[in-house]
Amino acid sequence: MRSDALNRLVHYWQHLTPEKVAALAEFYTEDAYFRDPFNEVNGIEAIKHIFADMFVRLDEPRFTIIETIEQDHGVLLIWDFDFRIKTLKPEMKRRIHGTSHIRFAADGRVHYHRDYWDAAGELYEQLPLVGALMRYLKKRAG
Repeated sequence: MRSDALNRLVHYWQHLTPEKVAALAEFYTEDAYFRDPFNEVNGIEAIKHIFADMFVRLDEPRFTIIETIEQDHGVLLIWDFDFRIKTLKPEMKRRIHGTSHIRFAADGRVHYHRDYWDAAGELYEQLPLVGALMRYLKKRAG
């Protein structure tokens, strides 16, 4: 059975809109840590900036939480992130499959959030020029 804090967090991420980014402090502590393949920041304002910018650069960004694994004060979220890049083939739907390692503070808000996903295989390989190079290097390494 999932905790209330986890249920609230999953609902927040699955229904995230540009307007709801401002409510991040309801779910994350002031000094929360966030890291993904492109960012590593501390503090709620820096985290808000990352997700506000997501809505500037992407069309229809949406997280779908597929599975949750909860233990003690931590959780693993397994998710799909669907989106379109506004400046690069905006008609093309894209998907990244990843996980988030979350640790909750005593008040039920997130104080640690680390995302794991394959930036090379799930994003760079889809880009012109860079994608061709990434596929070549992957083939040579294999």
